[in-house]
Amino acid sequence: MGMVSEFKEFAMRGNVVDLAVGVVIGAAFGKIVASLVNDVIMPAVGFIVGGVNFSDLAVELKAASVDAAGAEVPAVLIKYGAFIQTIVDFLIIAFAIFVAVKVINKLKRKEEAAPAAPPAPSDEVKLLTEIRDALKSR
Repeated sequence: MGMVSEFKEFAMRGNVVDLAVGVVIGAAFGKIVASLVNDVIMPAVGFIVGGVNFSDLAVELKAASVDAAGAEVPAVLIKYGAFIQTIVDFLIIAFAIFVAVKVINKLKRKEEAAPAAPPAPSDEVKLLTEIRDALKSR
């Protein structure tokens, strides 16, 4: 039973839960960015540069063929268009993370800049102050 309770304690720590939430949100954000790039940005860029569909851009190293047994052998391609789309995905994600970190840092700076109220004196300091004042009044 000790191992189960240890695992429960480990799994319910704030850092582990935060990490799990971050991974799930990151995966969803990745899908959103991939859709933005594939369905919005790259078609617009392709239209601007003359109707090019970047996902179809490739260099054919070996053409598709049929072997002696009649099975189709697919073409060997270097798909540099897909690579260009992946680079655009990365740049958008990197920019979004940069903006998010910048906003978080700005909020932290505002929080640090706000002066905190001085802490109340401890019981020892209060007692010493009373003793000092009592000695002064003699």
